[in-house]
Amino acid sequence: MSRLFGTDGVRGLANGLLTAELAMQLAQAAAVVLGHDRNSNGSRPRAVVARDPRASGEFIAAAVEAGLSSSGIDVYDAGVLPTPAAAYLVADLDADFGVMISASHNPAPDNGIKFFARGGQKLPDEVEDAIEAQMSNEAVRPVGADVGRIQRFSDAEDRYIVHLLQTLPHTLEGLTVVLDCAHGAASGCSPQVFKDAGANVIVIGADPDGHNINDGVGSTHLGPLKEAVVKYGANLGIAHDGDADRCLAVDHEGNEVDGDQIMAILAVALKASGKLRDDVLVATVMSNLGLKIALREAGISIRETAVGDRYVLEEMRDGGFNLGGEQSGHVIFADHATTGDGVLTGLQLAAQIALTGKTLKELASVMTKLPQVLINVKGVDRTKVGSNEVLAQAVAAAEAALGDTGRVLLRPSGTEPVVRVMVEAADEETAQSIAEHLAQVVRAELALELVSE
Repeated sequence: MSRLFGTDGVRGLANGLLTAELAMQLAQAAAVVLGHDRNSNGSRPRAVVARDPRASGEFIAAAVEAGLSSSGIDVYDAGVLPTPAAAYLVADLDADFGVMISASHNPAPDNGIKFFARGGQKLPDEVEDAIEAQMSNEAVRPVGADVGRIQRFSDAEDRYIVHLLQTLPHTLEGLTVVLDCAHGAASGCSPQVFKDAGANVIVIGADPDGHNINDGVGSTHLGPLKEAVVKYGANLGIAHDGDADRCLAVDHEGNEVDGDQIMAILAVALKASGKLRDDVLVATVMSNLGLKIALREAGISIRETAVGDRYVLEEMRDGGFNLGGEQSGHVIFADHATTGDGVLTGLQLAAQIALTGKTLKELASVMTKLPQVLINVKGVDRTKVGSNEVLAQAVAAAEAALGDTGRVLLRPSGTEPVVRVMVEAADEETAQSIAEHLAQVVRAELALELVSE
């Protein structure tokens, strides 16, 4: 049987894979593993539950809260909130754990359930495995006064906004900011916090109806944001995804500023103020080589991890570092958050414009992105990437040809017969040529053999 938990909780088609019954079972299991087994102060365990505005989130939240309260967990129902806000509230309220119901940047028919441990931390694999194993056991069923209670937590969003404002090094007065909230969980709090910080705010993609989340807007569809920034003459645009755990930006000319560029800007700023711990940024292997080159020149080193914000978080915790993230726009400020926070990232980026008086385009010029070509080679044996000698020789030859001006990365998919060939070089033509050559070698050497019946 395949593992129920994926890279970011349990996710799938609502009422397909993710049914009310499954949601309740997960909640009952989490009540034991994250609640009763870890609660040592004698009081009834408490959990924060939040969701994004997908229509299916309503019945899934009801099932989760029923599973928790029937298992003896007191529930704070925080309503519609960004994922990082839910994580913050778990820590702020000293709750035993939290549950976020969201499928992030996925389309509206999907949904998901992810858990946060005490302090708002993401769960390691072994704890997720324990929850999954507990689902096979009999649920805890207290009676009478021992059942949990459900409390509607009306000031959850306000608490989060106050927290965000306290992180700002400078007001945003004089800035015009366009916000694209992806018709998602930040549709209320993101415009409010930018206004409270002093910015003139123009909002798009902030009319969630339960079905339009991420639909042609947000961080996966930057076209509307680019048009609005240019149309209104704004200083910058900020795009969130459905649960607002990521942030991409647009400069005043309508150019995209991705997660690598955002991290470069913020790392340099933190180092200049003496706040970048150990002068280290944590990023994944997919970050552009231009980021490493730019930060090396600024006296900042990069710790690389596997792809996924959970691996970035693990490295940050293990090394005590306070800034990390991904090219996709997940940026983690460990001094202020336990997970990627798109609203926090947008605020910090805007604050740098206000502080320096520079445009976002000028700030982003701190790094030069190398052309990057990515080819997905399908129908191949991904398990042999590291053991095929012909492929190893081809990669070595490509790396020798590129020298310090580029790099090669071969990544086998974790679930499919696919190998991802990524090449960066000083120019697009070179990157494309080398990537295509390596893709041909992968196809020839790792092709899956057809077995006749």
